[in-house]
Amino acid sequence: MSDDFIFTSESVTTGHPDKLCDQVSDAIVDHFLGQDPNAGIIAECAMASGVLFISAHYASRGGFAIPDVARAVIRGVGYPRAVFDADACTIMTSFMDHTERDYRPLDLDALDDEALGRITAKDQVTVFGYACDQTDSLMPLPITIAHALARRLDDPDLEQELPYLLPDAKVQVGVEYRAGQPLRIHSVALETSQQEDANAGLDRLRADLIHGVITPVLAAQPVAPDGNTHYFINPEGPVIGGGPAVHAGLTGRKTGIDTYGEYARHSGAALSGKDPMRIDRVGAYAARYAAKNAVAAGLAGECEVQLSYSIGSAGPVSLRVRTFGSGRIDDAEIARRLQQHFDFRIGTIVRDLRLRRLPAEHPEGFYRKLAAYGHMGRTDLDVPWERTDRAAALG
Repeated sequence: MSDDFIFTSESVTTGHPDKLCDQVSDAIVDHFLGQDPNAGIIAECAMASGVLFISAHYASRGGFAIPDVARAVIRGVGYPRAVFDADACTIMTSFMDHTERDYRPLDLDALDDEALGRITAKDQVTVFGYACDQTDSLMPLPITIAHALARRLDDPDLEQELPYLLPDAKVQVGVEYRAGQPLRIHSVALETSQQEDANAGLDRLRADLIHGVITPVLAAQPVAPDGNTHYFINPEGPVIGGGPAVHAGLTGRKTGIDTYGEYARHSGAALSGKDPMRIDRVGAYAARYAAKNAVAAGLAGECEVQLSYSIGSAGPVSLRVRTFGSGRIDDAEIARRLQQHFDFRIGTIVRDLRLRRLPAEHPEGFYRKLAAYGHMGRTDLDVPWERTDRAAALG
């Protein structure tokens, strides 16, 4: 199998309807857990022109104001009222209160090992964590560059420079690999939306985005574009309005963007909109934590950790490690060390990573911030699964 290839990854801005739904869903999670760390909440959203639908199942002793939370998120993204009005849009809701049946407050810090073992997964899932030495964040390079471009498109300074742009944009980055290592930037594609009355044709749009977005972002990357790099700026023409007025959104539809840009496997399950007792969310974080520490310890140049959970099991029924020929030691030995130094039971993951308490400690939002630019590789946030504090023990 050839190790010479081109790989592309995609990211989107905060105003993309799918990502807007993810942000609303995770803002609702923050809202419940910020008041009540023991709350259970599952929130999903769908949106189209002028309409947002929210479905939420919850068990909590705290109060809630879900429509207000949603409107605040939409308002913060910054659409003009003519495109999507946070205050006037229709919000339809379907709420199910499970408090009397399902609310069971647990102080995980006070539980002994036996009690933690009685907290079991409520869903069957196989999750994957991945890390590699292509970037300082130990993430694949294509998705890292794509997120950097999306973040630049969302930068308030760019809004001042290019006021005709709207918050909905999509980015794709292609990286050429030689012998399995990043060699050069093969291509960059940007599709942005703009105001209807903007006097910005494709020539101006191309010049503005290359100068204001692409050039400064690519200058900071470990590999560079060259004379053969392809640039595609709105290849199908201008996108007027953008956002929910042009295409619908749905929570959990951008799982590749949330994880590794499809460079590595992921479960396919939505990460946003779920409280920390959902193993398909926190198991993905735990697997990334383990894989990143294995690479940081120098055990491999890339590492995939697979955890398989069954309903009723506290921990994974299977742990598998693959290093794709880059391991300094056998994959089985890496797996043994991970089992020795990590506890992958759901109760222990939530306790050790403090996943129930983080929203109260970040009143500006914790999970909502993960709903754009990826849940993995977040060097801009102090997320516990991105720490490499167990690398020394693994080595």
